[in-house]
Amino acid sequence: MEMMDIVGKAEKLVEAAMKGNDASHDAAHVFRVRDMAVSLALEEGFSSCSDSMEIVELAALLHDIGNPLLNSQQSGRLQICEWSLKHKEMHCIVLQAIQARMNVSLDPSEEKIVENFLKEVGIEESKKIKILSIIKAMVLQGFKEELGRVACDKYPPEFGVVQDADRLDAIGAIGIARCFTFGGSTKRVLHDPAIKPRSDLSKEQYMKKEEQTTVNHFHEKLLKLKDLMKTKAGQRRAEKRHKFMEEFVKEFYDEWEGRV
Repeated sequence: MEMMDIVGKAEKLVEAAMKGNDASHDAAHVFRVRDMAVSLALEEGFSSCSDSMEIVELAALLHDIGNPLLNSQQSGRLQICEWSLKHKEMHCIVLQAIQARMNVSLDPSEEKIVENFLKEVGIEESKKIKILSIIKAMVLQGFKEELGRVACDKYPPEFGVVQDADRLDAIGAIGIARCFTFGGSTKRVLHDPAIKPRSDLSKEQYMKKEEQTTVNHFHEKLLKLKDLMKTKAGQRRAEKRHKFMEEFVKEFYDEWEGRV
């Protein structure tokens, strides 16, 4: 199967699997991450290796399929059912996506959703292994792990590109919009001066379900992402977005307290 056709099928799977999610983690987010990942890969010199470019694009497209953090956003599963009827050749893969979003046990595991898709479209074994390892690392070697200083670099170079692209979508103007969208969907308050941002967080502290505000998320995570970029291209892109967020947070506090 031609790469263009494979990408098209992956895009349809993403649209189906993420239909109904709020705009902080919808298909548009995934497509932005894909576009950014491809751009970063080109800037990092991956263009000389077509395999690497294909791995980056597919890993970026499929990185949120079966993401356990999104299981609570289940309203799209009926649309997934409708989509699977129109694309019968992908029915078994989409059925697994439905199960994952309903938060029921999967047999095979959630990872099989993407693995079966890659098998279905004929991705060769070596590429499939890299794509799956990148997607797994996006969960197992994320921000929480870097807080706990347990992140490692035993992953293909394409991983850094995909992770940087995902993190870039979490900062800057888009990141601000996504942050407040997610805060609204979880009914967090915008800001409460009595609830201070937590500093020097460990992984365990970050994971605690303490009452927090949307603005505190900037201090606890988003303003730290710039220094966690793994590629030179990602670091360069992060500078402007980080500065924009700093200016926004300052303006937010000034307006909240009636200073401007």
